[in-house]
Amino acid sequence: MTDQASFALRGRNPDVLTCIANLSNDEVFTPPDFARRMLDTLGEAWAAQNGGQSLWANSSVRFLDPCTKSGVFLREIASRLIKGLEAEIPDLQTRVDHILTKQLFGIGITRLTSLLARRSLYCSKFATGEHSVARSFASDDGNIWFERTEHNWEDGKCRFCSASQRTLDRGEKLETHAYAFIHTDDIKSRISGMFGDKMQFDVIIGNPPYQLDDGGYGTSAAPIYHLFVEQAKKLEPRYLTMVIPSRWFAGGKGLDEFRESMLSDSQLRSIDDYLSAADVFPGVGLKGGVCYFLWESGNSGPCRVSTHFKDWPVSVATRPLQQDGADIFIRFNEGVSILRKVIARETGQDRSLSLSEGGRFDRLVSSLRPFGIRTYFRGRNTEVEGDLLVYQNGGTGYIARDEISTGRELIDCWKIYIGRAAPGTGNRDTYPHRIISTPFVGGPGTISSETYLCIGPFATQEEAESALSYLHCRLTRLLILLHKPSQDTTRKVYTFVPTQDWTRTWTDADLYERYGLSDEEIAFVEKIVRPMGSGDDALVVTSLEESDDD
Repeated sequence: MTDQASFALRGRNPDVLTCIANLSNDEVFTPPDFARRMLDTLGEAWAAQNGGQSLWANSSVRFLDPCTKSGVFLREIASRLIKGLEAEIPDLQTRVDHILTKQLFGIGITRLTSLLARRSLYCSKFATGEHSVARSFASDDGNIWFERTEHNWEDGKCRFCSASQRTLDRGEKLETHAYAFIHTDDIKSRISGMFGDKMQFDVIIGNPPYQLDDGGYGTSAAPIYHLFVEQAKKLEPRYLTMVIPSRWFAGGKGLDEFRESMLSDSQLRSIDDYLSAADVFPGVGLKGGVCYFLWESGNSGPCRVSTHFKDWPVSVATRPLQQDGADIFIRFNEGVSILRKVIARETGQDRSLSLSEGGRFDRLVSSLRPFGIRTYFRGRNTEVEGDLLVYQNGGTGYIARDEISTGRELIDCWKIYIGRAAPGTGNRDTYPHRIISTPFVGGPGTISSETYLCIGPFATQEEAESALSYLHCRLTRLLILLHKPSQDTTRKVYTFVPTQDWTRTWTDADLYERYGLSDEEIAFVEKIVRPMGSGDDALVVTSLEESDDD
């Protein structure tokens, strides 16, 4: 075998897979260092369940990347197997051929990425090419499968992935983004058609497309990564590990069933959660962070949860994913104990993380569009007698009272307004941060567009100011964060926040004492949540001057 096939691929300077740019935010390339981190976790789990034996010294294990892009997972696995199987298969060329033809398989998500994956794994875009390090393939594709797949349109949507026919039914010259792995009702038969009958994979690993690039934007685009996870489980591997957005912990469009399934699955053995996606994928605008999980068939128990953020010490705890009374995953390990103390103080019991309906702050929070006015609404610049003051996107305006048919019971009460979208810095999650936009008190005769939620009603200005002081408290905003999957702060994110006595001004010192937080818990709250700035201190405002200084 020639020197070019030495498989010292990581020794290239620089490693080309650290240099390529992402095609889009929904198809993100995995950095080699992060892929190696996932493989380390996988290898440790294998050894723990197989008497200390090395996964990389097993010549019978089959690996599948069902959504390969750069081929980084397959390349890194190949490098480990090349070293681990040296004793069993001493001849290098024979060893390489065995690994590439019998153990490593991938499904390209586009024609371009299939070529890139073959180049990464075989050192040639064709498995049978002159420069390929494999010598035993009969087809140019090798074990990196790709064929153009079409969507299955029904009533303008794909029945498999819900893609828009108007956007993605665009002819043969452009990619369909109909990913083969999730466009089938029978994934086992589909895999047999790709790689042959009786193909059983021990390990499925990958970084699936996160959402459909079909005209949606940001959080409005429909997620599809959960479809890859669900299909992979149907193949019944021994191990499944994928890197996906962390938004599924508490939110995500159409992810309720997926979240319930994941949280009730005791075979989910570990989750490594990264609060900032930029720490994993530099330059990618993905709010809410990312995580990778390890699922192990037949091995049940509590899950190891590790939280990572920049140079902070990694927080690690082994705990049940599903907490009694909570329908989401509590992201922060430290947050579980704090939330338990709050719930226990308010309910007299510490088993269920749920408040009584009457004691939940979210009952005071309006639904979206509290007065039926859209974000783009612009009121009159001048007031006519009897008009209502409207807090709208970019300032204030006026509207006649008889034009409002929704939320009329709130018009003549005191209330608090708070922006739906929380502040942030560009595309990055930052800590500590405010969690919510700056709330302010609105008096009788005021309303808002859907730019804001309305909290109330309160009988007096003093009650509204008391509730506003409560929202300024760091602990209150931490409880909001525990249920907040993204920038969007809907009514639901207030689920863990209890109501209080609205006859006083609240401070964090009051809340820390009320709920018996330890010094360590207080330090955690103050590390995650920053105080409202000096520009946020006024309890009542007459004009909207929102600043975003995060």
